[in-house]
Amino acid sequence: MMTAVVLQARMGSTRLPGKALLPLGGSSILEQAMATLALVPANALILATDHASALALAPAAERQGFQLLVGPTEDVLARYCQAIRRFGIDLVLRATGDNPLVSRELATLLLERRSSRASDYAGFLGMPVGMGVELISAAALLRAESEAKAMPEREHVCPYLYGHPELFDIDRSEAPPPYLLGEGRVTVDTEADYEAVLKIYGALYAGSPISSLAVISMLKGHRP
Repeated sequence: MMTAVVLQARMGSTRLPGKALLPLGGSSILEQAMATLALVPANALILATDHASALALAPAAERQGFQLLVGPTEDVLARYCQAIRRFGIDLVLRATGDNPLVSRELATLLLERRSSRASDYAGFLGMPVGMGVELISAAALLRAESEAKAMPEREHVCPYLYGHPELFDIDRSEAPPPYLLGEGRVTVDTEADYEAVLKIYGALYAGSPISSLAVISMLKGHRP
C-alpha cells in the first residue's frame, strides 16, 4: 500500500501573508513542519501547493526531500486528488503547512491504529489545535471529489467525508490521555500565534523536531 504524507501550503494567507516562510528555528514554519513529518513512516513526502506559491515554496520542498505538486488555489480537495493520481497513492496522511508543531507521535499512532481498523477517515480529537493530522483513504477522497459541491467541502478537503457518515467509515477518536489539551493552540494563523510558537521554539528547540509531550507540558505551564 502506497502511503504518502501530503502537506498543503501556500503563500496567500490573508491574516498572516507569507506565513509559510516566516523564520522559525533557523529555517521556516513550513520547513519545521516538513522536518517533523519526514519522521513519520510513509512511502512518499509531497508538498501540495498552488501555482502562485510554487516558485517561492519549491526551494523548501527540495531541501526537505518533498516532491512538489501544483494544483488549484481554492479547490484543495482537487489538489489532493491530483496528488493521488500522479503518485499512485492509496492512503493520504494530510497535514497543513501552518502547523510547525504537528505531532509525529500522533501521526504514527494513527497509522498504527489503521492496522486494526481500516477506516475511510481517521483523526484524533482533543489535542492542541495544530498538532493533528488526518488519515484518509485515496478512494474516499476521490469519491468526495466527484460528489462534493459546496466550496467549503472542497477548500477544507475532508468536511464531505465526516459530514456523510452514512457513506464513509469515520474514526474520530479521542487522542491518548497524555496528548489531551483541547484548549491548547500551536497553529500559526495570526501574528499572536506566531509569537507564541516563537516562544515555544525559544524554550524547547535544540535543532531537531520538538516532542509533542514537551510542548504540551510547556502549554500547561510547566518549565521546560
